[in-house]
Amino acid sequence: MAKAFTLKKKLDHVAFIMDGNGRWAKARGLPRHLGHKEACNRIIELFEVCREFNIKYMSFYAFSTENWNRPQDEIDHLMDYLEEFFNREIDYLDSVGTRIVVSGDLGRIREKTRKVCEESIERTKDNKNWVINVCLNYGGRDEIARAAKRIALDAKEGHLKIEDIDEKKFREYLWHPEIPDVDLMIRTSGECRLSNYMLYENAYAEFVFTPVKWPDFKRNEFIDCLEEFQGRFRRFGGLKND
Repeated sequence: MAKAFTLKKKLDHVAFIMDGNGRWAKARGLPRHLGHKEACNRIIELFEVCREFNIKYMSFYAFSTENWNRPQDEIDHLMDYLEEFFNREIDYLDSVGTRIVVSGDLGRIREKTRKVCEESIERTKDNKNWVINVCLNYGGRDEIARAAKRIALDAKEGHLKIEDIDEKKFREYLWHPEIPDVDLMIRTSGECRLSNYMLYENAYAEFVFTPVKWPDFKRNEFIDCLEEFQGRFRRFGGLKND
């Protein structure tokens, strides 16, 4: 039964660490990669919840810079399922005004998958209602190091003055500076760590760690996290006024 809920607190950006897919499959006697396939089915379902509560920005940790250490067969299946997701859902996402962006270096991604991603980005680039940020071959430290290199190069070439570098200027060199900081970061499966995910953007996010594995993380489980977020007091370094 669907839970009734009203979100009263401002929430612009929710980020997900989609954890527990392999363990979900193993518990059912299935190959690990089928857990990743089932995981893709949750994205549209959670996208609809975000639309319901007017949460404009959604980030999904699809593949990290460290995930290259996994078996090649599992990596290939992950890329297959990402392609299938876009091929299946892009018409709908485009029709409701969703912009697709990717955070991460697509240069190492296999050509077929990269092409599907690039086509989705190009097709939806002018949409303004919703933003799905796919973090693919992404690492938080890599993003910060990349930004630092680009800043250093601009300063070296005379395009940037050292005294002009501050947090606001640094942000301009991230993958997508137009996307606001994360308000709510959700990690499924019971693990309680960031795993190198959006380190800069999560500076003042509220974290919710749920034991539910990602393939079982559906509307009601998401509502539980939203309820917890709504009960938090976000001080941003200040004090609560009693």
